[in-house]
Amino acid sequence: MASSGTPVASSAARTRSERRPEIEGLRGLAAVLVVLYHVWVGRVSGGVDVFFLLSGFFVLGMVARRAMRGERVDLGATWTRLFWRLVPTAGLVLLASTVAAAVLLPPSTWVRNLRELVASGLFLENWRLATDAVDYYADHGTASVAQHFWSLSIQAQFYLAAPLLVLLVAWWARSRGVDVRSALLVALSAVTVVSFVHSVHATATDQAFAYFDTRTRLWEFALGGLLALVLERVRLGYRARAWLGWAGVVGLVTCGAVLDVGAAFPGYLALWPVLSAVAVIVAGRAGAGERLLASPTAQYLGSISYPLYLWHWPVLVVALVLMGTATPGLVGGVVVVALSVALAVATHHLVEEPLRRVTLPRPVGLASLTVAASLLPAMLGLGVWAAVVAADRGTPVAIGDQDHPGAAVLVAGQDSTGDPAAPVRPSTARVQDDWADYRDACAPVPDHPVLEQCVPISPEGEPQRRITVVGDSHMQQLLPALEPIARERGWQVSTLVRARCPFSLASETDPEDATCVDWNAAAVEHLALDPPDAVVVSATRDVRAGLTEQTPDGFVAGWRELDELGIPVVAVRDNPRFDHRPSECFETYGRGAAPCEIPRAELLAPDPPYALRDDVPSNVAFLDLSNELCTPATCPPEIGNVLVYLDDNHLSASYSRTMSTAVGTQLPALLGW
Repeated sequence: MASSGTPVASSAARTRSERRPEIEGLRGLAAVLVVLYHVWVGRVSGGVDVFFLLSGFFVLGMVARRAMRGERVDLGATWTRLFWRLVPTAGLVLLASTVAAAVLLPPSTWVRNLRELVASGLFLENWRLATDAVDYYADHGTASVAQHFWSLSIQAQFYLAAPLLVLLVAWWARSRGVDVRSALLVALSAVTVVSFVHSVHATATDQAFAYFDTRTRLWEFALGGLLALVLERVRLGYRARAWLGWAGVVGLVTCGAVLDVGAAFPGYLALWPVLSAVAVIVAGRAGAGERLLASPTAQYLGSISYPLYLWHWPVLVVALVLMGTATPGLVGGVVVVALSVALAVATHHLVEEPLRRVTLPRPVGLASLTVAASLLPAMLGLGVWAAVVAADRGTPVAIGDQDHPGAAVLVAGQDSTGDPAAPVRPSTARVQDDWADYRDACAPVPDHPVLEQCVPISPEGEPQRRITVVGDSHMQQLLPALEPIARERGWQVSTLVRARCPFSLASETDPEDATCVDWNAAAVEHLALDPPDAVVVSATRDVRAGLTEQTPDGFVAGWRELDELGIPVVAVRDNPRFDHRPSECFETYGRGAAPCEIPRAELLAPDPPYALRDDVPSNVAFLDLSNELCTPATCPPEIGNVLVYLDDNHLSASYSRTMSTAVGTQLPALLGW
């Protein structure tokens, strides 16, 4: 990561102006570990945590010392200098990554890459990934070219907040006659403790979010600031410092190899790499600091550590896609590392070094514009690419479209008279956004604020029938299939849908989380107040290879609750789930390719699990759409020139719409309407 601030002393025996070569070497070691672990190991190395500690050490230390001396700190100038070290190189890598993603990566990845590249350009990538619940440990070949910008985003957010915090504490201390140094020690200690406790708790409850959460990482920056404030008072002999330095290096190198931190990082395990780095800094030039980290090789790696970190990830992601593999192997990995180092060297000498000799213009506002302008080419490139992708929305699939009949081609005796080789809809670039989106028709339920009810389909006058769809996002994706018959017959369709919460009186997706149970209990209470003419829910879940489909007891218990309310239930057999994205498989191999045509017998048993139960209440009728999703032999990714799935388990809204004939025929018959 980028170096920041002016080197500071490591002990009382060193003057503040003395250079710290071991820290430059530590930065280089951390960057190398990140690259090697990403390319070959696929585990967390702890290198990024070292970057965070060093940023706190330099930035908080620099601003704090000025504040303690009573010097005026120009916030605008401080921010400009800090970001001048980050932004130009980041802008160059973002621009190159944009071009590489648009030219070399498949269209199915474009929307994801666009979103994350824009978030990275705004230094908000960590929150983008946290919101999307991205698995950092997943296959690197499926990640965006900008995913690694999450750490740079946190660092940029720290750069904005750190000087403000120091100046605020210094102002408060002086206004009350308190020693500024003491006040800063207390404030940074409080940030360290609160952030660390939050990190441990958040990692235990939601690790995917916690990994990218700025708040779970603040303690690492704050600890670096504390180290900068107390380091010159540390008195250790040479031998003790030598042992400490070597222990720190060994601890950092072995962190990722010893700890399998896939489900427990950052949390308390982040102490390992952070304290290893603290040990190296406290040791100074003794031991490893002199013999290893101060070596010319380590010093040079430190000087290129920032561009090396930025370049290695897009090079790796693009290489994995081009090779069609999840891991690069020995030879492929060597090529990835060599190209990353070459790009880092070129960037360091042709971009970073010349820019460091540039004197930013005055006033600060003009300097800030100069910094922002260095990001402009990347953002313009993203804008052009976004416009191209947005223009690829295509014409929505309409019922009766002969070129895109979808499920209609599976109906016995019905042939498509259109072009069997017509381009699929939606395109592979847009399919992941093909949701049944009715958010404009949603509002909280007054009698149960925990609920949100949507009314996406409603006739102008009094509805002939009222149907409520209850369950998870799979039920939401069935709405396009239900819409034509509802509009034709004047039905009102409302939804009580919550992601990952099928209608059940048990916690089906997470046994330790009662959120879905509470949601469904509230849904039953709401339905009891004004019972609809029918409720549509899921009949099964977990339709995967290996015949894992089941009808859980919680489903049946929910149906009994509705039976007691006198509400008819239509339970819909769930669609298959895959260990890959069918649309991406189609994009890679084309129509009818064997790797994408999953045998139906591996996913769906002839007799659904609910047919084997003898405790199903009499109010339930079952809707099985398996023949609209699969041929007699396979469950393909594309049927009738329409992509069936938008990801690995959700029907695309376009394909769902083509099932409307089947739903319109079967649903009224099941309800006797």
